[in-house]
Amino acid sequence: MRIVLVRHGHPDYEKDCLTELGLKQADIAAQRLLDEGIEEIFSSPLGRAQQTAEAFSKASGIKKIVTLDFMREIRYGKSDALYESGNPWLLADELVKDGWDLNNPEWRNHPYFVDNLATADADLIAKKTDDFLTTLGYEREGKYYRCKDSRYSQKTIAIFCHGGSTSAMLSRIFNQQFPYMCATLHIPHTGITIVRFDKTPGNIFCPILELASDARHLG
Repeated sequence: MRIVLVRHGHPDYEKDCLTELGLKQADIAAQRLLDEGIEEIFSSPLGRAQQTAEAFSKASGIKKIVTLDFMREIRYGKSDALYESGNPWLLADELVKDGWDLNNPEWRNHPYFVDNLATADADLIAKKTDDFLTTLGYEREGKYYRCKDSRYSQKTIAIFCHGGSTSAMLSRIFNQQFPYMCATLHIPHTGITIVRFDKTPGNIFCPILELASDARHLG
């Protein structure tokens, strides 16, 4: 199985939709994605991701778009001061400057992340990632995954989502801490990341990162 993760196009965050530039990016990305053999489309419920998914749906003829609520973009900051501070990408840079190990599993207890909604959202996505993969026939055992059946083992699926939710999902799949993924994976608009899972039922394995943050289709 292959999972193709696609960040949305250039957004109007206030209206939660794509800008004119974003719509053009989505159309260009849709043509690029036709080369991947995608059979099913999943999307975050947010408008900017849905519109990006719709561009590929139109180009590919795959009409059904399944909404994955857990892949909505993460929030950050405290609940009474949302988005005023606590951006996890900026905080990751600050941790580096402080000499902090970005893969320290105690990152949730660091003052930057205590009471930061990004922490709760990243942890929720991690849990829901395993639940979702189980529905596709892949069950987590310790730090790895076992292919339990062949329902999706030969398929390629696409998930249209966001930079933060992608980072949170990949941190779980590849056993890296969330701040580390924020620091190392900067995904441009319509950037494509591909994860490959073993196709053989019964096998336990570590997934393979086939492609990361690719936006060459935008020129």
